[in-house]
Amino acid sequence: MRQILLTFALAMPVANTHAEPRVAPYGTWTSPIAATELTRSAVRIGDLRTSAGRVYWWESRPQRGGRYVLVTPDGRGGVRELTPDGFNVRTRVHEYGGSPYTVVGDTVYFSHWSDQRLYVHVPGSAPKALTPQGYRYADCVVDPGGARLYCVREDHTQPGEAQNALVAVPVGGGSAGQVLYSGSDFVAYPRVSPDGTRLAWISWNHPNMPWDTTTLHVADLSPEGLRNVRTVAGGEDESVLEPNWDADGTLYFVSDRSDWWNLYRWKGDAAQPVAPMQAEFAAPLWSLGQANYALTGRGQAVVRYSENAIDRLAVLDLASGRLRALDLPYTTLDSVQLLSSQTAYAIGASGTMGEAVIAVDLASGQHQIVHAPDDMKLPAALVSIGEPIEFPTAHGRTAHAFFYAPRNPAFEAPAGQKPPLLVKVHGGPTGHAQAMLDVGLQYWTSRGFAVVDVNYGGSSGYGRKYRERLNGQWGITDVEDVVAVVCYLAQSGRIDPQRAAIRGGSAGGYTTLAALAFENVFKAGANYYGVSDLEMLARETHKFESRYLDRLVAPLPQGKAVYVARSPLHHLDGFNEPLITFQGKEDRVVPPSQSRAIVDALRAKGVPVAYLEFDGEQHGFRKAENIVRATEAELAFYGRVFGFTPAGNLPEVHIDNLPGT
Repeated sequence: MRQILLTFALAMPVANTHAEPRVAPYGTWTSPIAATELTRSAVRIGDLRTSAGRVYWWESRPQRGGRYVLVTPDGRGGVRELTPDGFNVRTRVHEYGGSPYTVVGDTVYFSHWSDQRLYVHVPGSAPKALTPQGYRYADCVVDPGGARLYCVREDHTQPGEAQNALVAVPVGGGSAGQVLYSGSDFVAYPRVSPDGTRLAWISWNHPNMPWDTTTLHVADLSPEGLRNVRTVAGGEDESVLEPNWDADGTLYFVSDRSDWWNLYRWKGDAAQPVAPMQAEFAAPLWSLGQANYALTGRGQAVVRYSENAIDRLAVLDLASGRLRALDLPYTTLDSVQLLSSQTAYAIGASGTMGEAVIAVDLASGQHQIVHAPDDMKLPAALVSIGEPIEFPTAHGRTAHAFFYAPRNPAFEAPAGQKPPLLVKVHGGPTGHAQAMLDVGLQYWTSRGFAVVDVNYGGSSGYGRKYRERLNGQWGITDVEDVVAVVCYLAQSGRIDPQRAAIRGGSAGGYTTLAALAFENVFKAGANYYGVSDLEMLARETHKFESRYLDRLVAPLPQGKAVYVARSPLHHLDGFNEPLITFQGKEDRVVPPSQSRAIVDALRAKGVPVAYLEFDGEQHGFRKAENIVRATEAELAFYGRVFGFTPAGNLPEVHIDNLPGT
């Protein structure tokens, strides 16, 4: 139920900051950030990789139906698209995908969205299909001899639950792949040793998720398959991620056995910690192929680690465990790769800069932006930078958030007025809010809204025990924390509690609905493809998350009463505040039935509701026209229910049961 997030960097004019600011109520301020501007810069980037001295990544194309294309720098600050028209570099393994391609020399192997087959693309020729239909592929690596791809494969050729396996696919095609390992419900990270003789991978089984319990395996490779399969690490209540082989044959991996995802090594006997820290060297494996560290082959690694949800990049001496943090301006980092033993690449962002591909000299710490989807920034005077806050919550605990105050140099509010608050709830729920420039968020702060992005109990980035606060408590702990942050901000005089709204997508949509159904703090809500009926979700969702609720809520069928007690759809008596809901018609993670059911029930009850469902969208909106429509409809909705007139000519949004309409 992870929410698809859109982050941007944007170029635009801003009002004359030397003029006296106009006095206008919060929410009515004119902003240079129009919804149409968001779509022009709503380019996502991800899965950065290096090969043969070049760097690659995918970028989304909202203006071209949301397709993903593989790109590489063009040497002039831009990018060269490598993916021909008609192809979309994206995989549906686990529905969230991840790692849809690999590059060897100049040859690209990739998964194509429409048929999920693997293709090979050699420059100057058309892509050629390697595998038959009915299968999905991701997280592929090529063996040192170049003859086979080792991949995660999802078999959808038979009725019932898809079957996941590690397979070897000949690079010449003609086969769905030789099954190497199929002894678990899920597999990830096939990684072959430098000499081509051993394979490492992780596995896990229902009802676990990869941040709960995984097992790390190693086996010997032979033409017939795998021999001498053995377990290296993992087991009950230990999450092992991201195995990688060093040049000397040592296997490194990340484990949270100490409560924190830290780096470990294995040389054929016991696993040993490399640099024990109260910091996270990994994040939840929602998308395959996560890359948080890279080995130089010379006794060092470049690592991304996170403290209180703020990322750092460092050079780690593998023998001594000494960590040399690099002085970089980035607060969010992803896809760590090496171009050489001295140059690292990553996707970085900060509170004043959206995602960009960056290069870092590991010796000097000097860095440069290789490419940003839009290399110009919002004017500094317009940007509201997230303030990390800790606040008291239920049971004497502390929770975390980033607070964004309203900010627009062209306006000030009337004396004594406090701003409306948007409480933003991230998806997952095993995920976390990040301290990075999100122009979609600045859209609100530049109009006079305060925004608080909450890392409620259950979020990642704060250790395993913090993640486990949500075990058996989804719909309770998260709701307690979003309520607590409103009380905290109201008591400190920073917001108007009578105009507090809550918004979230996917799992964040569930928390939005639950907070409106079970509490009376919020005066409105925006639900993006959220869960209204937990039992319905358990029946209808895809394989990856089909048993996720066993740990978050309770096992079924014995826990049925808990599912009913936590489902907003079954508790409408206290649900009285206006709600707007957005849904993709092709969503297979949280199907449209979830949104339709809660909207129909609230409409019948007489609660003000608005509903927008978009053709051709899945779990998260990727098409430009739908991003515009959803953003403008949400703003118009708040104006109607809170009684102010937003600036600009917004399209009408129909709200059933709203008095005066």
